[in-house]
Amino acid sequence: MNKLLYTGSILTIILLMSFSYYPIDGYETTNIARLLKLQRMVEDSVEIRRIPYGAFKKLDEIKLNLLSLKNDSVGKILVEDEEFEKKINRLLPGSGYSATVLDISNPDSLKYASYREKVGYQPGSVGKIAVINALFTQLQKLYPNSWEARTGLLCNKHVSARYWGTGDHHTIPVYDIENDHLRRRRVASSDVFSLYEWADHMLSVSNNGAASVVWREAVLMAAFGHKYPDLTEEEAEEYFKETPRDSLTDLAISLVNEPLRKLGITEDEWRLGSFFTSASNRYIGNKGGSIGTPLGLMKYLVQLEQGNVVDEKSSLEIKRLLYMTDRRIRYAASRKLDSAAVYFKSGSLYKCDRVKDPDCAQYAGNVYNYMNSVIIVEHPNNKKYIVCLMTNVLNKNSAGAHMYLASRIDDVINTKE
Repeated sequence: MNKLLYTGSILTIILLMSFSYYPIDGYETTNIARLLKLQRMVEDSVEIRRIPYGAFKKLDEIKLNLLSLKNDSVGKILVEDEEFEKKINRLLPGSGYSATVLDISNPDSLKYASYREKVGYQPGSVGKIAVINALFTQLQKLYPNSWEARTGLLCNKHVSARYWGTGDHHTIPVYDIENDHLRRRRVASSDVFSLYEWADHMLSVSNNGAASVVWREAVLMAAFGHKYPDLTEEEAEEYFKETPRDSLTDLAISLVNEPLRKLGITEDEWRLGSFFTSASNRYIGNKGGSIGTPLGLMKYLVQLEQGNVVDEKSSLEIKRLLYMTDRRIRYAASRKLDSAAVYFKSGSLYKCDRVKDPDCAQYAGNVYNYMNSVIIVEHPNNKKYIVCLMTNVLNKNSAGAHMYLASRIDDVINTKE
């Protein structure tokens, strides 16, 4: 009985609910199969009620918003606007909430607000942005002078999940192109997808196994360099078996975190310290813990919009991978954003002490209850802004609060002139 109570008290669940990303017309350039299903539905005029108006942008319509400020420092950009900050801070309930908001509608007249922006939170699946960043960093090192070679590898390098991709209950979309059949299921160890599709599974449905596979492949790129494209599964597994655990851990943790340091994001502002599936711990350990702050995440998204994350083409491609093209949740579910294009990542991590409260609910932890949303919003009227919202409110599912704040923040920025 005591063992059961103890197990209940330490129950920790990481869950990020998000849905399909990347522009619907992106199949031809990525070979991400599920995009072809959506593209066929659009071409056949099939009504897709779950997708709001703002989710139908085409590939060439997605742009970086701060290219004109490419050479400006983040410190020069993130300067508080007193009046704007007062308006934003009035909306935030207080303890348990932290946020940064940047109005980028007019790059020549930015407005920035922050509230408890340096407070650290467990980032949960928002940390997967650091993994996609690591992947594109390694691709740039492999092919510094050829974007086509990088995307070619993403399209044509197929790898299996193996044990790295198992253990997550999040399902992935698997589309049978020949039979026009889409189904959702858990990742199997035998699954084989391209690097692009694994990255899409990591971001679009936030599959933890896919995140571990993508991180694994970034490690292999760093270890094997130009030999990586021809690396076999057997050679990869032999490498993990023969390399000391400490060396593998140091390499894995450094390659997701060092690119953030080069962007001027400190380890106390954002760091990632462990893989997203326990099976990965067979060879790679945890190190340093994970933390995120609204300031650290804002620094990243600003530089993404400047085209300074890896390089300009990588920044744009990461932004495309974050573009939501399906049902929206949490912050992004606000009806105020229906007509807007949103580039979004949300994550949660909670822990219930069942001894203290046997009825402790999902997403309403009584020990800790993190929920995070990072979003770039682009309205058709050219109102554009970035929000990084992080919360830790016990005993309450904060999804509704995030959605409410989304509407209120939008009211402040998207005013009729």
